Amino acid sequence: MSKDKSENDSGSSWIARVTGSTLMRYLFVAIAATIVIAVAILISTNRPIAVQVASIEDNVAVRVFGLGTVEARILSKIGFEVGATLVELNADHGDRVDRGQILARLNTGEQDAKVAKARAASLIAEVNIKRGEANLEKAEAVLAQRQEVNRRKQALAGRDVVSQQTAEEAARDEAVAQADVAVAESEAEIAKAQLADARAQVAFEETMLQHRTLVAPYDALIIERHSELGTVTKAGDPIFTLIPVDSYWGLAFVDEARAGFIREGQLVDARLRSRPQDAFTGRVVRIGLESDRVTEERRVFIKGDNPPASVYLGEQAEFWITVAELDEALLVPEAAVQGYDGREGWVWTVESGRLHRRLVEFRHRTEDARLELIESLPAETLVVSRIETGFREGRSAAATEAGTR
Repeated sequence: MSKDKSENDSGSSWIARVTGSTLMRYLFVAIAATIVIAVAILISTNRPIAVQVASIEDNVAVRVFGLGTVEARILSKIGFEVGATLVELNADHGDRVDRGQILARLNTGEQDAKVAKARAASLIAEVNIKRGEANLEKAEAVLAQRQEVNRRKQALAGRDVVSQQTAEEAARDEAVAQADVAVAESEAEIAKAQLADARAQVAFEETMLQHRTLVAPYDALIIERHSELGTVTKAGDPIFTLIPVDSYWGLAFVDEARAGFIREGQLVDARLRSRPQDAFTGRVVRIGLESDRVTEERRVFIKGDNPPASVYLGEQAEFWITVAELDEALLVPEAAVQGYDGREGWVWTVESGRLHRRLVEFRHRTEDARLELIESLPAETLVVSRIETGFREGRSAAATEAGTR
């Protein structure tokens, strides 16, 4: 029994020693592996990282994009000021017309009669004037004769040749004659006023007659004809839509965030949707004073320098407005700027071979989403143009320029 027990104790001791030795070996291997990994991570995170930096560029054109349409500066829907049946049409869609050219007429039968009636009334008024003038001449002659009789009778009455009653009757007759002259003068003035009224009525009726003839208000292109012969139109109904010849311009809608540097007179490059191969240029001629409250866009109007011969209103067009020409500029991709608020943001810089973060100011934004840095940086400071993983303050960095000067 004692021998068996001794042998068992000896075996257990050997197994314990072997197990302990294996565990220690595994522990040492794990510690060594951890140290190796830690050293590798330390070396990896502290070795100089290669970064791309922005470089100064020359002659940079800053352009703002706007999507819009082709429009007419003046668009008129013209019609008659009175209502009647349309009996004549002399123009159609696509026609070019001259100022004063007759485009359409209404039925004039009723108005012709009104004009004839007014002219007849004018003739009657002229005759009444002549009659009034004749009556006035007659009254004045009677007055002169009564004045002479009265003068003679008064002289005779003074010498007691005629009675006092006869002298009084002569004076009364002169007074009556004077009143008749005043009445004749009034009737003559009334006749003149009636003539003026009759002539005004003639002018009114003739004007109403002219309103039944529609003429072109300016040299124009007919965009659309709205009515056909035989239509009974009402006053104000549009008959034609027309625009002045060569009055086209572009209407561009520009994001408010990009519209701050747009000024009248700036150069614009344009491309029509129907003619993408052709290049058109123009200038900004007007900037809308009211932005769209829903889309937050500003309206910019462009006058073309070389518009196509045929222009279609409402056609979609793309516009690039050159808002600045930068002789030299340090441009940083917007993707490399953190916390950009439209004026400033954080960038990574390489200073003395190490990474740092700086809050800097920007001004222009190019159409390829690069920002013009206007912050004054210390000498030998480079701005990172592409953010990589592993960036942290103070880490060593090896800079490579993304572009050349």
